[in-house]
Amino acid sequence: MKLKDLYIDFFVSKGHKQIPSAPVVPENDPSVLFNTAGMQPLIPYLMGQPHPYGTRLCDYQKCVRTNDLDNIGDTYHHTFFEMLGNWSLGDYFKDEAIEWSFEFLTKVLNIPLERLAVTVFAGSEDIPFDSESYNKWLSLGIPKERIAKTRDDNFWIAGETGPCGPDSEMFYWRSNDPIPLEFDTEDERWVEVWNDVFMQYEKKSDGSVVELPHKNVDTGMGVERMTAILEGVNDNYASSIWSDVIELISKISNKSYLGNEISMRIIADHLRTAVFILADPAQIKPSNTDQGYILRRLIRRAIRHAKKLEIDINSDWEQEIAKLLLSKYEGYYKELVDNRDVVLNELKNEKVKFNRTLEKGLKQFEKVAKDGKNIDGETAFHLFDTFGFPLELTIELAKEQGLSVDVDGYNNCFKEHQEKSRTASQGRFKGGLAGNSEIETKYHTATHLLNAALKKVIGSSVHQLGSNITEERLRFDFPCDHKLTDEEKKQVQELVNKWIDEAIDVKCEVMKKEDAIKSGAECMFIEKYPDEVTVYSIGDVSKELCGGPHVKNTREIGHFRIKKEESSSAGVRRIKGIID
Repeated sequence: MKLKDLYIDFFVSKGHKQIPSAPVVPENDPSVLFNTAGMQPLIPYLMGQPHPYGTRLCDYQKCVRTNDLDNIGDTYHHTFFEMLGNWSLGDYFKDEAIEWSFEFLTKVLNIPLERLAVTVFAGSEDIPFDSESYNKWLSLGIPKERIAKTRDDNFWIAGETGPCGPDSEMFYWRSNDPIPLEFDTEDERWVEVWNDVFMQYEKKSDGSVVELPHKNVDTGMGVERMTAILEGVNDNYASSIWSDVIELISKISNKSYLGNEISMRIIADHLRTAVFILADPAQIKPSNTDQGYILRRLIRRAIRHAKKLEIDINSDWEQEIAKLLLSKYEGYYKELVDNRDVVLNELKNEKVKFNRTLEKGLKQFEKVAKDGKNIDGETAFHLFDTFGFPLELTIELAKEQGLSVDVDGYNNCFKEHQEKSRTASQGRFKGGLAGNSEIETKYHTATHLLNAALKKVIGSSVHQLGSNITEERLRFDFPCDHKLTDEEKKQVQELVNKWIDEAIDVKCEVMKKEDAIKSGAECMFIEKYPDEVTVYSIGDVSKELCGGPHVKNTREIGHFRIKKEESSSAGVRRIKGIID
C-alpha cells in the first residue's frame, strides 16, 4: 500500500474525514501564485469558519513552490510535491496530535525509535517554553537527549500578524553512520520528516500576543522525502516515485543516470510540475505573466536540459515522459484524466515555440559575436533570460569562436534578477491568514455579480475559470472567443451596479453537494468540495458554491467599475475590476 493510502487510512481510523486535494492554482488567494502548503486551502477554516466535513480533517495536497527553482537538480528539492496533512479545528490538541504522529511513524511505518529525534519551542519573552510537547515526547519514550529546544525554528506564523504558535518537528537519522546519543539540529544527517503546528496564540498589530479561544492543529509530512527514507535511498529520485521516470529519460537519451543526474532530475521534476499545472481546472497555459510564466519557464528549462542530454527535441520525448507521469497519478487526481489531451498538446506546442526561440537566440548570439569582442555579463544574461540560453551554452559557443564570457558579470545579473523575484514572491505571501479584509469581502461578492452579468451579456457558456482578489481589485478569467466590445463592457458594468443598487440580500445555506447542484448552484472545481457545501445566493441573480466570505447585502459593495479587459490565454478573457 502506498504512503498516501496508509496515511489516510490511519487518520480516518482516528475519526478524521478525508477532504479532496484543492487545485494547484488557489481560488481567490492573492498571496501566492500556487498552493504552496497543505494548510493553505484551509485558511478560512483555520480562521474560524466551520468546515462542512467537521473538526478533524486529513488529506494529501498538491503543492507547487518555485522559490527553490535554482536548487532543482539536487537530491531532494522539487517544484511540485505532495503534502500529507491532518488538522484539528478546535478539537484535539497537543496530546493527541503528538501521540498519533508517533504512532504512525513507529507502528504503521515501523521506523525504529532510535532513529527519531524531535524539537520543541524553547520559549521567548512573550511565550513560555512548550513544556506540554516536551513532556509528551518524554512519555512516549523519546530520551531527553533527543529533544532539542529551539526558538526561531519552532515558532510558526503565516504573516506579520494573526494566528501563531509553537511547533514540534520530527527528525529521522538518514545515515548508516552510528547514531549519536544526543540530537544536534545542525547535523544534516538528521532529516526533518514531519511537523506538528499548534495554533494557540494570536499576534496583534501592536506586537502583543494573546491566547486563542479556538485552538487548531496543523500538521504536514512530505510524500517524496518520506518515501525515499522508507525505501532506504539518499536520493529522492532513486525512490519508486521517480525511478521509472528517470529510467525512461535514460532510455530516451541513451545515457546513464550516473554522470547526468542534474539534467535528468530537472527534466523529471519540471515535466511533472508542468503536467499538474496544465491539468488544473484553472486552465493555465504557458504565457509571459503569473502562473503562465512559471509554467513556460519550467517547460523550457526541461527542453534545455533535454538538449544537453542530446535528446532529439523534434521527437515525441516529452509526450512519452508526460504519459508515464499521467499514468502514475491519474488514480488519485481526476483532472489528469479529464485534461489529458490538454496536457499533451500544450507541452508539444510550447516545445515547438521554444525551438523557434532557440533559433532566434542563435542568430542573436551570432550578431553579438561577429565583432570578435568577448561576451559581457549583461549580454550573457540577456541571452539566458530572453532566449533561454544557459550560461554553459553561451560559453561553449563563445569558445568555438575564441571568445570568453564574463561569468562574474553574468552571476551578478542573475543574483539581481533572483533578488527581484524573491522580493516579489515575499510581497505575494504577505496575505496568508491575515487575508479576507472588509474590502476583499466586497470583492468576493462583486465577483459573483460579475459572473452573473457576463452570462446575461455574453452567454450562458461563461463561467469562472479563475479569480484573484486583492484589497485593490478583482481579477476574473472566463471562456470567451472574442475581445469584449465597449458596448458589452458597458452592459456588464451597468448590470452589476444595478444589482448593487437594488440592495439584494445575500443568503448563505449549507446543504448536500448533490442538492446544491440540483438546485442550480454553479461551482468551480466541483471535485474539491466535500459532501456538504456552502451555497451563497444573491436573490435570483446568482447562486454559487463558495467558501466565502461575502457581504450580507449588495448595497455594502459600493460602485463597481471595469478597469481592464484583456486576453489571458487562447480562448480565455480576463477582466480586472475595482470598487470605487
